[in-house]
Amino acid sequence: MAQPEVLSQAFELGFTYTRSTGPVVGKFLTGLRDRTIFGIKASDGRVIVPPMEYDPQTAAALTEFVEVGQQGEIVSWCWVKQPRAAHPIQQPFAWAMIRLDGADVAMIHCVVADAEEQLFTGARVSAVWADETRGYITDIRCFEIAGGQDSE
Repeated sequence: MAQPEVLSQAFELGFTYTRSTGPVVGKFLTGLRDRTIFGIKASDGRVIVPPMEYDPQTAAALTEFVEVGQQGEIVSWCWVKQPRAAHPIQQPFAWAMIRLDGADVAMIHCVVADAEEQLFTGARVSAVWADETRGYITDIRCFEIAGGQDSE
């Protein structure tokens, strides 16, 4: 039995468009570049950080920005004893849900501490900024326990 002829064609899949961050995420990232953290006020008055374009409960468009503090408290956390190459910090650290002062919704980021024992729910942390900020979430290099710990 003869083999059927297989038809083939070279094809390159591409995305020939660019996407902007839009007014909400753009404001947040521009704020980070300027070492300021913005949240957005939800329909019920809660402040969401990072800001969202639409209210997660009502789907209403959100436009009222609120500057929040650069300190906050740990809501929940998980210790990373041996960071991997892809982790943002190459020393033991924690992934933590952090509720910044003035915010009602926690954001996730890394927290550097001298020891796991320094971390607990309710611990106060402060943002540590990158030496050069560019408008990325990594402009906040990490958080550290408020009042201590050098993250270098």
